[in-house]
Amino acid sequence: MPNKYNRTLAVDYAIKYATDPNKQYKYYKFINGNGGDCTNFVSQCLKAGGSPVDYNKIRPWWYHQGKSSICWSVAHSLYWYLKMNQSTNRNVIKGLEIEDIHNLEIGDVVFYENYNNVIFHSAIITSFVDVSGNKEPLISQHSFDQLNGNYLKSYEYKKAHFLKIIL
Repeated sequence: MPNKYNRTLAVDYAIKYATDPNKQYKYYKFINGNGGDCTNFVSQCLKAGGSPVDYNKIRPWWYHQGKSSICWSVAHSLYWYLKMNQSTNRNVIKGLEIEDIHNLEIGDVVFYENYNNVIFHSAIITSFVDVSGNKEPLISQHSFDQLNGNYLKSYEYKKAHFLKIIL
């Protein structure tokens, strides 16, 4: 199936709303070191790139009138939603985990794993910068709101997981 994910539209959305959240969506505040809007923002970007909402009963991915599925708004749930969809023939967004960051494109997603082996944060790749002849991804995110930041310096983490987005 050809990739119908429009990376440019996803990134245009991310750039527009990275530091000024879209008022049509609920903004999940970061309170006492918990919660945050990172995955809600990434899901909005994926949807803007043409990803269809998914109302399946096992792993739904949707947002409607201020309410959302867990996969829409929680980092580890979106991570597993995208990875598990890779093995299905359904017309839903998928994420193929890749190790070589040189194979990334704008519109792909990075997930951060903490030292307790929990995916706790997500961000979308919105640009690249040349570092000593190598392209390094720049991310846009919420929780803290950031446009084209260095993915290495955003949070303290054990491992970054890069997912190539496919529709």
